[in-house]
Amino acid sequence: MSETLNTWIVVNTHPHKEATAIANLGNQGFATYCPLVRKQVRHARKTRTVLRALFPGYVFVDTAGEDSWRPVLSTVGVRTLVRSGENPSRLDPRFIEALRAREVDGVIVAPATPYEAGQKIRIAEGPFDGTVATIIALDEKDRLVVLMDILNRPVRVRLDARNVSAV
Repeated sequence: MSETLNTWIVVNTHPHKEATAIANLGNQGFATYCPLVRKQVRHARKTRTVLRALFPGYVFVDTAGEDSWRPVLSTVGVRTLVRSGENPSRLDPRFIEALRAREVDGVIVAPATPYEAGQKIRIAEGPFDGTVATIIALDEKDRLVVLMDILNRPVRVRLDARNVSAV
């Protein structure tokens, strides 16, 4: 049984320089991967959708040999490597494949949430265990903004989607 060499390493880039690092690594013949997601950005009362790195400040680089990663260190846009001791940490290629499998038109798509605004949910953990609330908004970080009655007053609360169930 042959074992596949994990050739992907993780590169830490300078702030907002993922594209610079990718371009310069590509010029040196390295295959790179920087998964992107769509994000809503508000500025000056305007909302627009932009593409951002799923892992800001990090790029995955495919290195073919054991010592071929050293030129990466001196690449413009690269800050350092994620390491285990003196050598770069290597990723299982299945991790990269799983990320690429979630892409639609070159952008990582979040799995569909089972919840939607206006839906009633039951809180399953914490001090409000068993309380029924109404979802008023969905957060991009898998959190729900719910409206619940506390002491006969409507209160907005942010909850982790894993701690609730549909009514």
